[in-house]
Amino acid sequence: MNIRQFREGMIDTIPIMFGVFPFGLAYGIVAQSNGLTAGETLAMSLLVFAGAAQFVCLPMFAESAGLAMISLTALLINLRHLLMGASLAPHMTGLSMPLKALLSFGMADETYAITIRRIQQKGYSPAYQLGSNTAGYCTWTLSTAGGILLGSHISDPLSWGLDFAMPATFLALLVPRLTDKVSLMVCLVAAGVSLWAAVAIPGKWYIIIACLSGVAAGGLMERRETNAD
Repeated sequence: MNIRQFREGMIDTIPIMFGVFPFGLAYGIVAQSNGLTAGETLAMSLLVFAGAAQFVCLPMFAESAGLAMISLTALLINLRHLLMGASLAPHMTGLSMPLKALLSFGMADETYAITIRRIQQKGYSPAYQLGSNTAGYCTWTLSTAGGILLGSHISDPLSWGLDFAMPATFLALLVPRLTDKVSLMVCLVAAGVSLWAAVAIPGKWYIIIACLSGVAAGGLMERRETNAD
């Protein structure tokens, strides 16, 4: 384990976590208003560690939905992790299975983006990814705990605009990467498809459909540019 690279991963990720922290606070507050105890709320962040899935499952807990339905919903929401993991898999072939499992569990949208940027600039480092994942995991856990403590003082955190923190964080990660025609087109295709699918298709399938559409668009454009050369 390279301690220097682990520390670099944490340091590079911490600025992005300022946008995640309010989202974690909101989750900690909303979870208790949906009937979860403080222990259950914190345990969900520690064991599930999937912000969007945790939020979506809260009303299902309140309505006493079955564990199978809740698990399936969380799986559908997190299908995008299959694509993220597939892009990292070629870089992780030499790692042990326990380390792969640990890095996969700690991967989130923000830490994935930070890790991919590092790969493009300096190459892959499991220590760097673990440091980034650790920063994300600790931030989510601490913000959940903060939301639990604030729950008795703030009844509706979404009225404070905290729900905008996460989209703003994703935009901050995305916009600097739109540096060429291919990446810009991928962004536009994925955005357009996700808006259409969110309206036309029930559930959270729009996430994976938009991801696959963006991948297809990027692949076609890169092939076209390669043939032109």
